[in-house]
Amino acid sequence: MAEPGQPVRFPAAAKARRTLAVFIAVVLLSLSASLLGLVQTPALAEVKLQTPVQQEPLVYQPQAKPPIDGVPILLDGREVITLRRGIAGFSLEERAETISRRLKRFAQDDSRSIDSLTIQQPVDEDFWYISAGQDVLLTINERDAQASRLTAKALVEQSLQQIKAALVQYRQDRKPGRLLRHSLYALIASVGFLVFCFAVIRLSGRLFPLLGRLIARRVPAIRLNQVEIVSAQAIAQAWLQVLTLLRLLLLLLCFFYLAAFTLRLFPWTRAVGEDSLGYFYGSLEQVLTAIGNYLPNLFIVAIILFLAFSLLRALRPFFMAVDRGSLAIPGFYPEWGKPTFNLLAALVIALAAVLAFPFMPGFSSPAFQGISVFLGLLLSLGSTSAISNLIGGVILIYTRPFRIGDHIRVGDVIGDIIEKNFLAVRICTPANQIITIPNSSLLSNKVVNYNLSARDLNRALILQTTITLGYDLPWRRAHATLIAAALASEHILREPPPFVLQTNLGNDAVSYQLNAYTANPNLMVLIYSELHQHIQDQCAAHGIEILSPTFASLRDGSASTIPTPEASAPEAPPARG
Repeated sequence: MAEPGQPVRFPAAAKARRTLAVFIAVVLLSLSASLLGLVQTPALAEVKLQTPVQQEPLVYQPQAKPPIDGVPILLDGREVITLRRGIAGFSLEERAETISRRLKRFAQDDSRSIDSLTIQQPVDEDFWYISAGQDVLLTINERDAQASRLTAKALVEQSLQQIKAALVQYRQDRKPGRLLRHSLYALIASVGFLVFCFAVIRLSGRLFPLLGRLIARRVPAIRLNQVEIVSAQAIAQAWLQVLTLLRLLLLLLCFFYLAAFTLRLFPWTRAVGEDSLGYFYGSLEQVLTAIGNYLPNLFIVAIILFLAFSLLRALRPFFMAVDRGSLAIPGFYPEWGKPTFNLLAALVIALAAVLAFPFMPGFSSPAFQGISVFLGLLLSLGSTSAISNLIGGVILIYTRPFRIGDHIRVGDVIGDIIEKNFLAVRICTPANQIITIPNSSLLSNKVVNYNLSARDLNRALILQTTITLGYDLPWRRAHATLIAAALASEHILREPPPFVLQTNLGNDAVSYQLNAYTANPNLMVLIYSELHQHIQDQCAAHGIEILSPTFASLRDGSASTIPTPEASAPEAPPARG
């Protein structure tokens, strides 16, 4: 900061020079683009356009928007005619797009004369069409005429005149002489803009330091209890920054006018240039009006947002430390850290929104109040399930029934948890089907977690399967066979060892329950399948007949249900021929 009495330096001169360099580069690029379009345009001067003999030359005049809705046919970004009906096999939009492509293709072919366009009517037909040789450009039927409130003949004649005028204008705009003349206009305007920018920057570079010194002498410093908070030099620098910004806005505005003027000179960019000024003025008016009306309340909203942001920044490190485990609080689990912060953040944001809401633009208007009442009514009538799911999500977080990645069963749904939030839980089934279950349903149904015992109790999950065997089989032999089948499975633990329980002595068979430990609950489907395969193999190898499901067989010489060794052997793959 400059000392009192010293001249205030103007640090933005270098920025202004860089801005001027950017403007020069952009102008040169726009001029090169226009010259490139000139080079790529065929030598239209060599092709003499034969315009119809009329008292006045055809000059294309864009049509005013008709009172009846329709889709315009465009050529070079301008509306030629308007279609209001579709045709057989084409919708209204498809028909307009197809005709636009035909006109553009005809206009780009300089070897085809505009006078070759004729009106024809097939014999005993009620439609007319405009053609160029064998190519049909436009078809007019009675439905088009009725929509335009004209006869079909009058409509097709009017369309022909407008199409010819548009084609003449299209080709004239691309004549080398006109393109060169317009390029010269763009060059002159660009040079004038650069001269204006140079003059403004030079003049402001000499005037701004004088204004800075004047402000530093005349404007007192901001003090609080004899303590200087903001010096006079800082205030002068701030005003100089404001003046620099205003100068930049002025140069940008002039550059915008230059760009709009240049774009309107060339046919490829004329539509953009014609629309840009209107859009700019309308947008600028809306923005300035909204900003001016909102400025008094902006300061209060900024304070509310600053306090809410500061509070969230103070709370976030605390709960993130709990989530990482670096901060331990008795009775507060680490997985509660992030959800608790999210809940508090939602409450803080909701409170800030409630406080800032009255200061929003249009809050006191009847329309805004009516919308607020309507939204409140919708929330009160239609958000019962959402609120119950939200409350259920909070309860599930703090009761800790499962985590991401746990293998659970809810009703008849079984799978791994891949996502949980305050509203629902997403489960991926063994068939890779994603099922979303609302939190309210989880609260009202029994949830079985196959990972919880290993995580919280340090006890491996026990997989159980039951088969029935005959009374003629010694139970010790049945136990040994089932345990051998379990130990042959890949994901069954050897320690603790599997064991067998006899759960029922039925009328025809004994129920044997195999219990095997596993450390991979998420692979239950595959483990059960492999376990059942080994049970079948072991029983077949030891000559044990499985009676599950229970069935009766009259032993009058019928064959046993025990598979033969040949049947138990794996089948050879079929030969490929």
